[in-house]
Amino acid sequence: MSIGSMIWQPSCTINMLKSRAELYSQIRAFFCARQVIEVETPLLSVSTATDPQLESVTANLSTGFGQPSQPYFLHTSPEFPMKRLLAAGSGAIYQICKTFRNGESSPRHNPEFSMLEWYRPGFSLQQLMTDVTELISTVLAPVEITRLSYQNAFRHYLEIDPFDIDDISLAKLATSLTDYQGPEMARDDYLNLLLCVCIEPHLGADKDGQLNPIFLYDYPPSQASLANVYQNEGGIKVAQRFELYIRGLELANGYYELTDEAEHRRRFKEDNDAREEQSLPMIPVDQNFLAALEVGLPNCSGVALGLDRLLMVKENAKTIADVLAFPIDRA
Repeated sequence: MSIGSMIWQPSCTINMLKSRAELYSQIRAFFCARQVIEVETPLLSVSTATDPQLESVTANLSTGFGQPSQPYFLHTSPEFPMKRLLAAGSGAIYQICKTFRNGESSPRHNPEFSMLEWYRPGFSLQQLMTDVTELISTVLAPVEITRLSYQNAFRHYLEIDPFDIDDISLAKLATSLTDYQGPEMARDDYLNLLLCVCIEPHLGADKDGQLNPIFLYDYPPSQASLANVYQNEGGIKVAQRFELYIRGLELANGYYELTDEAEHRRRFKEDNDAREEQSLPMIPVDQNFLAALEVGLPNCSGVALGLDRLLMVKENAKTIADVLAFPIDRA
């Protein structure tokens, strides 16, 4: 028997395919009822996210017969073109699409995965959390989603203040609690290690046999990505960002969106400087996106939600392969 004949079949069941189709129908009905427009943007772009934590998949593309090819990127998120639509006056929009991230393969990751992303002009981050709560209540079960600040999560589970602890103490704590034996890391890397190993498994754990999702919000400014930064009630500068967890699984990442074009340029340069220090490929800045920002991005909140992981929760699946027709090892 050839290797190909051993893996031609889908890794998920036919009933799972039907469940995915039902999930997408529920999502489309949810947004249709709220007059949020479904859009479609390119998977390929001359630029992509500059975030050093993300590795894009590239493709060489010729735009005509006999024309030289040039590198394009398969997007890690439809964020930039969707924001160009917002700047053009689209109003509230959403998209269901394939997304690509190199080097991400595990029981919870596949390099090609499905994403739901939507933007709500005029919405605060708190209003967007309510929007997400209503969607989860529609496609899974009626819930009230707990909201926990990043600072209080570290206080509760590790008895430290992530905004106050010094770098040396943080590194010692992280290595002792996680058995990390690698080279010295940056502050955010130690915080992410502690979050992943010591805190995330507790977030959104079922309670009395029922779903108990949780929003983690107000991240350190150094982890803002493209979120706005503000001073919270405690007088601490934080990123206006949240993540949704169910059963220790991160499902969504939401921002009150940064609209300042100059600040975007600064963050893109900071990312590429970090890439250079880490000997990672430099990413060309998306000039079309910056041009849209110059015209003006409306004040809005946006969120990206992993649909494969949402389906895992919906169907109590153990691995992402259980909800995919053909994961990367069967592609």
